[in-house]
Amino acid sequence: MAKAIRIQRTGGPEVLRLEEVNVGDPGPGEARVRQTAIGLNFVDTYHRTGLYPLPLPSGLGVEGAGVVEAVGAGVVHVRAGDRVAYAGPLGSYADVRLVPADRLVKLPEGVSDRVAAAILLKGLTVHALVRRTHAVKPGETVLWHAAAGGVGLIAVQWLKALGATVIGTAGSDEKAALARAHGCDHVIVYTREEFPKRVRELTGGAGVPVVYDSVGKATFDGSLDCLAPLGLMVSFGNASGAVPPFDIGVLSRKGSLFLTRPTVFTYTAKREDLERGASELFELVRAGKLKVEIGRTWPLAQAADAHRALEGRETSGSILLIP
Repeated sequence: MAKAIRIQRTGGPEVLRLEEVNVGDPGPGEARVRQTAIGLNFVDTYHRTGLYPLPLPSGLGVEGAGVVEAVGAGVVHVRAGDRVAYAGPLGSYADVRLVPADRLVKLPEGVSDRVAAAILLKGLTVHALVRRTHAVKPGETVLWHAAAGGVGLIAVQWLKALGATVIGTAGSDEKAALARAHGCDHVIVYTREEFPKRVRELTGGAGVPVVYDSVGKATFDGSLDCLAPLGLMVSFGNASGAVPPFDIGVLSRKGSLFLTRPTVFTYTAKREDLERGASELFELVRAGKLKVEIGRTWPLAQAADAHRALEGRETSGSILLIP
């Protein structure tokens, strides 16, 4: 029997339970993957708490890497023995699982299983945000909140590879130093500085063309104040809580601003988009332009402890569960 973390109800980390599950053989279009590393992401906590509702009972987790054990009928792009990773199919908190094969990407030489599990979802998210939601141009200055987080550290490096100037925010001096070490040009410690005021100072009063905000409620209003006229607010997370309803007239009053709420799963729904994003991500890793920061690892059975650390903002970089 395989082992998997499942939830019978929503709630705090205590609802995570390690259970024995029967995986079976892959059906048409499926692959059975024995996992070697599992990525833990903030969206997992949204699923656990019910912020993003799931049919219950349910598995948890959307990212993993491992080796294909078997494939079902009609699967041609992966085969038994291939090292693979995926981002999207729910249920990654497991040692063995079935995965829709069209969501799997093969791992090239030079990209380890742990690195892939640490960066694929985060890296595809960054690709969607900086290459498609707003195609960042050389010379642009952007604001990225939580620059020392798992997504943030990847984003800072990718933005620098694109030729951007990066203003980041962080919650402590230690996290600010980590963001700088990964290429952040300016880091604002938001616990003691007014980040909108500081952004205006750094841009000579002009503001930035785009803000990437995964913090949510605590930073939303201030983020709007950082934008230049016709700027784009990219709200893609709720680490501090969901953004409450607001008067959209605020957008016109602050300079005819744009607002979007993207999700990586929309941007990677087509296989060609998934492959293109993964290819660009892995090439940056192989070229040494993207250093992967794996902050901590936990055994699969200690997933609840990992959730507590993530929600307590005790982590930096990417964190993994190891089956």
